[in-house]
Amino acid sequence: MPIRIPNDLPARKTLEREGIAVMDSSRAARQDIRPLQIGLLNLMPNKERTETQFTRLVGATPLQVELSLVRISDHKSKNTSEAHLTSFYQKWEDVRTQKFDGCIVTGAPIAHLPFEDVKYWPEMVEIMNWTRSNVHSSMFICWGVQAALHHFHGIARKPRKQKAVGVYRHQVRQTNSPYLRGFSDDLAIPVSRSHDIDANSLPANSGLEILIDSDEVGICMLNDPKNRAIHMLNHLEYDNHSLGDEFARDKKAGLNPGLPVGYYPLDDPTKAPQNRWRSHGFLLFQNWINEIYQTTPFDLEQVGTDKA
Repeated sequence: MPIRIPNDLPARKTLEREGIAVMDSSRAARQDIRPLQIGLLNLMPNKERTETQFTRLVGATPLQVELSLVRISDHKSKNTSEAHLTSFYQKWEDVRTQKFDGCIVTGAPIAHLPFEDVKYWPEMVEIMNWTRSNVHSSMFICWGVQAALHHFHGIARKPRKQKAVGVYRHQVRQTNSPYLRGFSDDLAIPVSRSHDIDANSLPANSGLEILIDSDEVGICMLNDPKNRAIHMLNHLEYDNHSLGDEFARDKKAGLNPGLPVGYYPLDDPTKAPQNRWRSHGFLLFQNWINEIYQTTPFDLEQVGTDKA
């Protein structure tokens, strides 16, 4: 079943080239089912690239999904045109009364700032609280995870001596998790972060469960059943060139970055990187959306209530 997105969203052409089914409003209306309502709170500067990465994964599900692109209400983007934002995005203040089956909260390149120094932190706190009452299941990514664990559980992130950038081996720790159905025991996942979540910092009564971790870079994915959320610190949504573009950007800025670990064949940046994580990215999102479909109430207004 296809994903339903605006006809002229730039990501649409990319998805169609890749063979991912999309549908228009008229076709969706002819199907006698309720499409799942998924929100994407996009906190990244290059919103077009990020929305393409996530619509690619959400659109691969066999269920019909209607995706809503959401942005922080009062934050002005420096890397995405106002015309694009006006055409395709809703401000969070305009959707705060709506209910969603699922919501994805992306990362943001602001890990160097204390949470309270982030300009939109007050609204971010409102949004995180809103996910508990208006969203059936949430997926937080990277900085979004750090923010959610700080807010919901009082967990402090741990700065790394050196930023972890590359494709690292990870291990599945909970093979019976519905979110990891079909996962390999050992898998490659892109990483780009300067903070860790220490396993010893997880409160004993938090209900947090480590689903995936790495001997090299620590916790990767957590289940947070108390808040109906899963937390992915790393980046299965990345495309082939995400880490390479970051490396080139930092090199141009004079930051003297090291080569991304395990990314370029033979550590040769003139060779095209191979995507060794794509299948697990698709699988994670299919599993998450299937779990939402199995458990969300048919009446969307019951999300977040005792009847859900």
